[in-house]
Amino acid sequence: MPDKATIYDDLEVPTVINATGTKTRISGSLMREEAADAMRDASRSFVRISDLQQRASELVAEATSADAGYVTSGASAALSMAAAACLSGDDLEVMARLPDTEGVADEIVMPRTHRNGYDHALRLPGATIVDIGTNDHHLGTGSENVEPWEIEAAITNDTAAVAYMEKPYTQPPLETVCEIAHDHDVPVIVDAAAELPPAENLSRFVEQGADLVAFSGGKAIRGPQSTGILAGDEALIRSVACQHLDMHAADAVYDPPADLLATDELPGVPRQGIGRSMKVGKEEIVGLIRALELFLEEDHGDCLREWNERAEHLAAGLADITGLETQLEGGDKTDAVAQVVATVDSDRAATDATRLVESLRRETPRVFVGADRLDAEEFTVNPMCLTDEEADYVVDRIRATLS
Repeated sequence: MPDKATIYDDLEVPTVINATGTKTRISGSLMREEAADAMRDASRSFVRISDLQQRASELVAEATSADAGYVTSGASAALSMAAAACLSGDDLEVMARLPDTEGVADEIVMPRTHRNGYDHALRLPGATIVDIGTNDHHLGTGSENVEPWEIEAAITNDTAAVAYMEKPYTQPPLETVCEIAHDHDVPVIVDAAAELPPAENLSRFVEQGADLVAFSGGKAIRGPQSTGILAGDEALIRSVACQHLDMHAADAVYDPPADLLATDELPGVPRQGIGRSMKVGKEEIVGLIRALELFLEEDHGDCLREWNERAEHLAAGLADITGLETQLEGGDKTDAVAQVVATVDSDRAATDATRLVESLRRETPRVFVGADRLDAEEFTVNPMCLTDEEADYVVDRIRATLS
């Protein structure tokens, strides 16, 4: 690849060729130029953040079919704020003392096979996760991991919410979980951070009954990497705003947007809430809004065709490398973007999968391929964040390393 001078050269920080997808650890995705321009424009004026969040709420609601929305400092912050809203509701006293939950319903029921490292975000405001179910489906016993009755049995007077990790393979179906939870007046929080594309997912989970849904703003939407979206129930979003916005204000002049905070229903000025450490700047809010507008305007069919054609091109380029077997995975309704799954035969290749991944990451520029399957001697190549030129470069570097 030809050298391209960047700010990272000045900082003496190596850049990355991203063949693993929209991973936060390597910057998510590339922000849209129009979003960056909007952020620069936003940086030139002051604005009341609550006014900006109110407008963002309206635009997120339109995009997601939700009652309301909110811009957060990433999808993880969206989950933390969702949990905080479910724990406290509209009670300013509870908001003021989170994560102290003494005397408060603070349990979040979650299927055991939905548990993941990111659910720490749900525990941050003081919630306790109650996981249920088994791993039987993955053991091949013919039974499901979680039966609907197990969710219902786990809901008690201490339950604040049910949490659901959205993936194409997760069970039980979200609609079933929402029906059970709502029968007990319990809200459902959905982690859909990486579930775009397809674009229809922006509204699908709300339409299936979810009360709060978290998306990343820095993956497929291609907004600022430090942004997320929370969409859902209006009362819960108001609770989020109460616990997130700067409330260090004199009561006599406290007058934020009524639609965002329902000030006529508040007994006074909220204290600084658990969300204070997760604040979002005006530039990030504006950049996310602009990126979301452009995401909605895109021809997503064209995007998918481009990515899937690039995946086929990558597979063809890797096909004749000694000691490497490749296949395409995904590209269907449940996994919209195809990727290449490559299996290394270390008896025939010059190295094994782990050493290949390590070697590529130490190059300049660094080359990142997917490393989630190294135990099976497999790595993946994802086309979403590659140009055609970069795709050819990745193929060349894999070929050279395995040879």
